[in-house]
Amino acid sequence: MSNPIKDLTRKEWMLWLGSLCIVILSNTLTENMDILTLVAACVGITSLIFAAKGNVWAQILMVVFSVLYGIISWRFHYWGEMITYLGMALPMAVWSTITWIKNPAPNGKEVAIQKLKPRHILGVIVFAAVATCLFYRILDALNTPHILFSTISIATSVLAATLTMLRSSYYALGYASNDIVLIILWTLASMENPIYIPVVVNFAIFFFNDMYGFLCWKRREKISC
Repeated sequence: MSNPIKDLTRKEWMLWLGSLCIVILSNTLTENMDILTLVAACVGITSLIFAAKGNVWAQILMVVFSVLYGIISWRFHYWGEMITYLGMALPMAVWSTITWIKNPAPNGKEVAIQKLKPRHILGVIVFAAVATCLFYRILDALNTPHILFSTISIATSVLAATLTMLRSSYYALGYASNDIVLIILWTLASMENPIYIPVVVNFAIFFFNDMYGFLCWKRREKISC
């Protein structure tokens, strides 16, 4: 596994450090700063920057982020988020780590991009539909707050994690869609408890980083064709 920091361009350094500065400021300026939320945001942003480079360290950091975010969700009783990240995102990040290591690009520094075939697309749709229906039943039984958005979050998370495992450039669009849902979800939470306002800022920054990741992968995909 190559050192992802060594391969960052000047633009990526600016994006990484700028994103970290914004989340650190938004978290530290809050009256009741939550150190766990701050650490999770920094880990998540770093993971997204490395993912844009197609570096396997992104998936290793995603494992760490899944654990931290699962704990944050548990504290607010967002059972859908907790179950999704601990029960689905975490094991799929482990799986993606193995897949990315086994499928390096010719330069050996990044993962090889895979173009989706019809069977892949069908499999992703079926898996996402089944997982979403299953998790919805669990959320309903747990009286999860804002169950509609929690269910949509599950669907987008499953799509994003599956596309990541399949090494598709569209993984980032899946995560960007999930970021939008989570911005809504945590905005609702922050209306009840202002301590979660920084989480909204965190996912807004995640959205821009995910879109950058999508552009990077599409650029690499054109070069490799």
